[in-house]
Amino acid sequence: MLLNSNQIQTIAFDADDTLWRNEDIFINAQSDFISLLLPYHDDDYVRSHLAAVQIKNLEYFGYGIKGFTLSMIETAIELTEGRISGTEIHQIIELSKRMLASPVELLPGIEEVLSKLKGRFRLLVITKGDLLDQESKLARSGITDYFDAIEIVSDKNPESYRQILQRHQISTDNFLMVGNSLKSDIIPVLDLGAHAIHVPYHSTWEHEEVSDDALLLYPQLTSLVDISELMSWLDLKSQSTTSTNEKAAS
Repeated sequence: MLLNSNQIQTIAFDADDTLWRNEDIFINAQSDFISLLLPYHDDDYVRSHLAAVQIKNLEYFGYGIKGFTLSMIETAIELTEGRISGTEIHQIIELSKRMLASPVELLPGIEEVLSKLKGRFRLLVITKGDLLDQESKLARSGITDYFDAIEIVSDKNPESYRQILQRHQISTDNFLMVGNSLKSDIIPVLDLGAHAIHVPYHSTWEHEEVSDDALLLYPQLTSLVDISELMSWLDLKSQSTTSTNEKAAS
C-alpha cells in the first residue's frame, strides 16, 4: 500500500553502480588501454589525456562504452602522432567488445531491497548512457520485473528529471531518487525540490565528482553507507510524517 499523499510514493534508482557494478569495467579497460600505450608515454600522461578527451567528447558521443571506445581510439592516435597500428586499433575495439559483453553483477542487497519495496511504492529506473547498452544490461540483470517504468536518458539534469516526472505524473513531494552519483543522481533532483539519497560506490569517475564547497549548498543531502539501509530510512520517514500528522490533528 502506498504511503499518504504527502509522503514518498515513487522511488527511482540509478542503474550503473547503484543496481549493478559498472565503473570497475571501465577501470579495468582503461588499465589495459594504458598498457597498450606505455611504449609511447607514461601511465599518468596517458590517463590524464584520455580523461580530457572523454570530457571533450561527451557532447558528441554521450556517455557509455561506445563513446569511451571512440575516445580511446582518438587518444591513441593523438599520443602516438598517428603511429598507432591497425592491429593496435583492433585491440582497442576488441577491448570495447569485452566491456559490452561483461556479465551484469548486481550489487549486494539490491534484489532483497527491491523485493521489499515492490508493491509498496512505484519503482522506476532512471539511467543515462547508450540506449542499446543500457537496454542489454537491464535485460540481463534479471530484475526488470520489479520496476513499473524504465527511463534511459542521454544526460541527467533538472530538466530531464522534470520531464520524466511530468510524463509519469509524479509530484516532486512524492518522489525519491536513489543513486551513487552526486552530480547526476542527487543534486539535479534536490534542485527540483524532490528527495534524493546518495549511496556511494567505492569508485567514482572523476567527471561525476562534486566539490565539498558545492555540497554545502545542499544541507538536506542524505547519504547511506549501504543500500540495505534504505528500508530503515523509509520507515523512519514514515514514522516521522505520521507523528507530525497526529500532532497537527490533535
